[in-house]
Amino acid sequence: MSIVNTSAERIDLVVAAQREYFASGATLDYEFRREQLLRLQRALKEWQEPLCKALWEDLHKSEQEAILTELSIVEGEVRNHLRHLHKWIKRESHSTPLKMFPSRSYVVSEPLGSSLIIAPWNYPVQLLLNPLVGAISAGCTALLKPSPYVPHASQVLEKMICSTFDERYIYVVQGNREVNQQLLLHRFDVIFFTGSPALGRKVMEAASRNLTPVVLELGGKSPCVVDAGADVEMAARRIAWGKTLNAGQTCIAPDYLLIHSALWERFVEAFKRELRKLHGKDIKKSKHFVRMVSDKAFGRVSSYLECGRVVAGGAVDAAERYIEPTLLADVDVDSPVMQEEIFGPVLPMIPIDSTDDAIRFITSREKPLALYYFGRESEGWRVVRRTSAGGSCINDTIMHIANENIPFGGVGNSGMGSYHGRLSFDAFSHRRSVVVTPTWLDLPFRYMPYKMFSLVKKIL
Repeated sequence: MSIVNTSAERIDLVVAAQREYFASGATLDYEFRREQLLRLQRALKEWQEPLCKALWEDLHKSEQEAILTELSIVEGEVRNHLRHLHKWIKRESHSTPLKMFPSRSYVVSEPLGSSLIIAPWNYPVQLLLNPLVGAISAGCTALLKPSPYVPHASQVLEKMICSTFDERYIYVVQGNREVNQQLLLHRFDVIFFTGSPALGRKVMEAASRNLTPVVLELGGKSPCVVDAGADVEMAARRIAWGKTLNAGQTCIAPDYLLIHSALWERFVEAFKRELRKLHGKDIKKSKHFVRMVSDKAFGRVSSYLECGRVVAGGAVDAAERYIEPTLLADVDVDSPVMQEEIFGPVLPMIPIDSTDDAIRFITSREKPLALYYFGRESEGWRVVRRTSAGGSCINDTIMHIANENIPFGGVGNSGMGSYHGRLSFDAFSHRRSVVVTPTWLDLPFRYMPYKMFSLVKKIL
């Protein structure tokens, strides 16, 4: 199956229609926004089976993993917004200094307007619809662009959105990077992009022509530290799970391992045992182990096996785009596997002799989207203080994305802006200051020629 590009003419018409629809004020009322969130909530339930089937066809993603890592996260986000939206849209009273008496000060959240949401292929449902929840609750219109690399999921998403929303309000555009380029010729009020740092730079460059604000959720090489004092069995279990979730095709998957040299052998054996517990003796037969999304991705990730010595895994099958979860030793830090985001089930191991070794290595590189630490909690907090990352877990992996009450986002090379919960609402809103000054009193001190200025100075 292949995706047909939406024509430039169709894109022009929809962009204009959505801008006109927003200008009409139709999206502003609380009741309208709440009803649209409820529609999305109902649609997720109605379309659960087709979405799960499409994810299996595109990625060999099991129904359980599809619900756990995609649908349930969006459903949780919708519930959170339905619960709190009535508070978020209220104007906020803020204190006013004496020098401004008798004025009152407020902050109101206003929708930015027409939004463009571009999603990647690795979590095609979650990463398209989770930002959409924020756009709906903020009162924006949305043009959605799923990935062509997962055609079954992208087509089901298009049908779901088409049957749920007015196209003047929310619409799906399909196609390859040429369609992305066509979209970026238009002026939007906010662009939400999830993808690679290289494509993020292109989006930001295009947005700069119109000074359009952007939220960039990018990737990078997320380090995982297994330090002295770590529970090796637990670390192996949680790292094996985090690395084999979606076959490592996760922007916050552990990308490389900084492991204390004293724990090296114990960890390798524990990792093998935990893999068997997760996926069985023959991982290739596991219904919960995802395949590489394309032949190109398979070729790129399998080539990393030549960058070191395989100490666990290493089997591949090009016909099925299958790569066995693999640990690599004797890795050159300047080799491709340590320079490029892996986005697959290959985990290079770098020995360290102290926590400071890990800190020095991490801070010598670009800021990652995630950082994981296994060891004593106090040392984990020291690593958090001494490094910078989009998000972190101490003695766990991945799980910080599961809490819709805390921010998710990158920093530096791994992105800008955060979302989930209130921050999703804020990502598509402008916080506007409003000062209200009554007319029953008009103090003369602020007007020229500034009489009694010595007294005014004491108030300022």
